[in-house]
Amino acid sequence: MHRYFLLNKPYDMLSQFIGGQGRMLGELGYAFPEGTHPIGRLDNHSEGLLILTTNKKVTKLLFQSEVPHTRTYLVRVYREVSAETLEKLRTGVTIRIKGNVDYVTTPCEVELVKEPENLFPGGYEYRAGLPHSWLRITLTEGKYHQIRKMTRAVGHPCQRLIRVAIENLRLGDLLAGQVREVGEEVFFEKLKITT
Repeated sequence: MHRYFLLNKPYDMLSQFIGGQGRMLGELGYAFPEGTHPIGRLDNHSEGLLILTTNKKVTKLLFQSEVPHTRTYLVRVYREVSAETLEKLRTGVTIRIKGNVDYVTTPCEVELVKEPENLFPGGYEYRAGLPHSWLRITLTEGKYHQIRKMTRAVGHPCQRLIRVAIENLRLGDLLAGQVREVGEEVFFEKLKITT
């Protein structure tokens, strides 16, 4: 029987158990069963929802299906973002991807949001008084460092990036480093995938 987990991946931790340099998932001290692996990744400076499972089929079902799945992020960027810039982000911006190729991002949902309340501590140190904005970005693709590249392309470098949802599977109140196990039926239903 397969098992399914939600993790609030902390800042400055790799999305892997072995083979990397730096803090890895095994250091969380959680007794994951043998064969547990992450589905998708967050770079070490990104935080938030990471799903893990012993079911090797989930990656293909989620990321290689004909129907794209949404991922939602809270993003703190440098400087105040204008309505014009929000529209650029929504309709697509040119970023550089693997192979040194220019790529125009697909349309996505972007909205300006208030600074999240009770936001779990991150590894970031902000200089007081610097202008910034918080965005909620929901997209269906995941090129390498895509959101960081998108916000940089429009003149707003990313300062903090937190994945808060994949489809209807939400981070909720999980604190950094906490793990919650979910049942298979709930897992598949909230991710909108069928076996």
